[in-house]
Amino acid sequence: NHSNVGFATPILGGLSKVRGKFTEFIVKLDFDADYPETSSIRAVIKTVSINTAVTDRDDHLCSPDFFDTAKFPEAVFESSHIEKTAAGFVAHGKLTIRDITREVDLPFAVTGRFESQDEKGRLETLGFTGSCTINRRDYGMLWRHSSQEFFVGDLIEIEILVITRDTRVTTPT
Repeated sequence: NHSNVGFATPILGGLSKVRGKFTEFIVKLDFDADYPETSSIRAVIKTVSINTAVTDRDDHLCSPDFFDTAKFPEAVFESSHIEKTAAGFVAHGKLTIRDITREVDLPFAVTGRFESQDEKGRLETLGFTGSCTINRRDYGMLWRHSSQEFFVGDLIEIEILVITRDTRVTTPT
């Protein structure tokens, strides 16, 4: 309920931006800040769940001009390795959209940590934020407006905000 996979792209050469999000996704995150090399991320996004708050635009984004959701129902990011940096972490991996896979670096940071306790032990919840920019044309989204070539920008800013569910931390007995 508190996670988000959003995006923004310039319109009319940067005169404005269209913002949207995907409402259906699963992020599997195995994370150890002390040993990031043992960590991994896998995100699966249901492309038909795109929402820009404009039905006609969402329908167009689901069409073969863009995501072609009938043929390619999911976009997937899978990390190959994670490294610690001065600013946080970077997940190096592959992003697949429309069955086209490209290497992507996803810088991210831990935004917070919440601990609680119950009769079974300690629970931990973590917050993460990450962002990167991709070129839609690299993924076969080549559509251009008929009268204004730069109506929709090529560069897409992606922002991911994830709050993990309470994770039970086992305490040795």
